[in-house]
Amino acid sequence: MKEQHKSGIKFMPLEKKREIKELIGHQAKWLDGSGRSSHIVISSRVRLARNLKDIPFPHRAKPADLENVFLLVENALAKNELFDDYQILILNDLSSIERQFLLERHLISIEHAQKENKPKFVIINKDETVSIMINEEDHLRIQAIYSGAELKKAWELIRHIDSQLSKYLNYAFLEEFGYLSSCPTNTGTGMRASMLVHLPALVKRGEIDTLIESISQLGLVVRGFYGEGTSSQASFFQISNQVTLGVTEEEIIDNIERISTEIVLQEEKVRSQLLKENEEKIKDSIGRSYGTLKNGHIISSREAMSLLSEVRLGTGLKLIKGVELSLLNELLLLIGPAHLQMMEDRKLDTLTRDIKRASLLQKKLNKI
Repeated sequence: MKEQHKSGIKFMPLEKKREIKELIGHQAKWLDGSGRSSHIVISSRVRLARNLKDIPFPHRAKPADLENVFLLVENALAKNELFDDYQILILNDLSSIERQFLLERHLISIEHAQKENKPKFVIINKDETVSIMINEEDHLRIQAIYSGAELKKAWELIRHIDSQLSKYLNYAFLEEFGYLSSCPTNTGTGMRASMLVHLPALVKRGEIDTLIESISQLGLVVRGFYGEGTSSQASFFQISNQVTLGVTEEEIIDNIERISTEIVLQEEKVRSQLLKENEEKIKDSIGRSYGTLKNGHIISSREAMSLLSEVRLGTGLKLIKGVELSLLNELLLLIGPAHLQMMEDRKLDTLTRDIKRASLLQKKLNKI
């Protein structure tokens, strides 16, 4: 039975607080450390921007228009058993911490996490490999994410989902331009494909700026850990395409895969060189980082990211045994401010978060 939202929207039954908190104890599938080159490529993501015909783009639409978008999408979901395990969250009903929590889990964007006086939603599948943002910059932002260098798998999944939705949704599309978007850079295929990579050796060697410059000349852009609008943290970078018009989806995927393969080879080469040239120094840095994570009592978010980056490098170089990539990937999310506050079910000041973060890291790593 469906429930009635105060705005008049009918939506699938969902106990918001319980459902969100359940995500804390659930590891998203894309964090499991599987897939090609997963020691360097944390995840691969494909996102499609879609708008509905004859409805203004979100920035110009009236609330009633955006409610209609949701009703049309919900109707499309209800008609296909593929979406039976999907849950819907009404973002305006969530606290700022809860929205930040979804951002930290890479389920929504920075823009979607902002509190606004317009109907906004996110639709998430059970294993968190798929999320559909409703009324962000576009009516729909459909995302699929896989562990490792698996862009083609992500593309296959998102293409299937898009195909199923398009049976019931009339997309804004022109033969001359392709899929129409509120931002011209998304017009065409509407695709943004990206890989989240860990490049500590290239950073240590001082070669990362040269790499970023060369990547930009090849039509790609480098962003931070949470994607668009964020800066890089602790050697984690997101590499994605800039152009969606005039190229096919397959060409975008092939270009990113080809360039990312070269990046992986460069990172592996520099890792070997660093170990050969400064083995004791590298061992000391990694050992100190691992020791701090296992024994520290106050650790900031930025410091935790740097320490986990070092330990992740240590596992890749076989200098640390028994620490699974899946655990390190999961910790990158769990150390986030919103995750810590959700686990405590209350708002925490900065110092308390730093203490709780250190305690969490101790418990997780000392179980090994």
